[in-house]
Amino acid sequence: MTIAFNKLEVRIRLTAIRANYRLLCGRGSRIIGVIKADAYGHGLTEVASALAKEGCDTFAVGTVAEGAALRQHLTAKGLNSRIIVLLGPIDPDDYPPLWEYSLIPFIGSFRQLEALARQAARVGKGLEMSLKFDTGMARLGFCMEDLPRLLDRLREAPLVRPVMASSHLATADQPESVDYLMGQAECFTSILSALTEAGYAVEANLANSAGILGHPSVHHQSQRAGIALYGANPFAGTAWDHLGRGLAPAMTVRTRIVSVHSLPKGGCISYGCTFTADRDMRVAIVAVGYADAYSRCLTGKSAQMLIAGRRAPVVGRVCMQLTACDVTDIPDARPGEWATLLGGDGPLAISPEELASWWDTISYEVFCLLGMNRRVYI
Repeated sequence: MTIAFNKLEVRIRLTAIRANYRLLCGRGSRIIGVIKADAYGHGLTEVASALAKEGCDTFAVGTVAEGAALRQHLTAKGLNSRIIVLLGPIDPDDYPPLWEYSLIPFIGSFRQLEALARQAARVGKGLEMSLKFDTGMARLGFCMEDLPRLLDRLREAPLVRPVMASSHLATADQPESVDYLMGQAECFTSILSALTEAGYAVEANLANSAGILGHPSVHHQSQRAGIALYGANPFAGTAWDHLGRGLAPAMTVRTRIVSVHSLPKGGCISYGCTFTADRDMRVAIVAVGYADAYSRCLTGKSAQMLIAGRRAPVVGRVCMQLTACDVTDIPDARPGEWATLLGGDGPLAISPEELASWWDTISYEVFCLLGMNRRVYI
């Protein structure tokens, strides 16, 4: 949490995250809770504690430092959960904490593997790791062609032990791209066969949230649940939208109305005079702007807020700490009342996917950015 000194309140329903986890467990088998990037803006330690109550015994974080912070929290709670570091060690300083905090790093390059083997030799103690493979994402990981050299190097470095093999799906949330997904799955299966033949019995995971919900053939021994944990449907807006039914968004974001005043027909509002009233209007000035991670890109779109139980269109440019809304048809809009940017009650609640569409982005970014504001757990 990095944004302070504003009026935003990010309300997190941990009960919703727990319910989403239970739903995903019903679709998969061993669900790994992906809580990287401060649990997608929902709070690293708070979400970990909630998931642990549901029996989650494995968590995936982004960086080694995040893993160390999580380990300290879990240890204080008397929990010995597995912690996977998805980015693996990046800097030299990232290697010693892997042993100190019993972290399982993703290792996807020979540079990382060599550095890990050297550190293991220095401390004289083994370390479990997950081998990261690139099966079509083209970001990080060993390729199929690397297998002979990789197996040779693993035999030469017995202190670093692969206990897991992982890859990441690029198109699992796109029903029209099943062929690409199946190509990745076949590549991963071939890699697993080679590891088994070489004597490495590893736990395999390939499925992400969309994979858990829509592609049971790629589940393997465990699955990594990310965005669906927080209530966003990875299939929203597609022909498979129904596969995400039952997921409950956990984040609501709201702030205070600062002022309500008249704007006469022909009057302009906010920087650049980009909006001109086509009728006599009432506008509410709301205490949120791009300094609070409510994007300036929402200017001139169909963005709305929920005020007094009704939708209020955003008008004019989103400013640093203020945004204007049209409340002409909302007589109950008053200074000091709440304006909801995300979530809310009833059928007019603003969904993560809806806000993301106005923002020209995805629900992941909405959560990560707005989640940097003050959080309240309910």
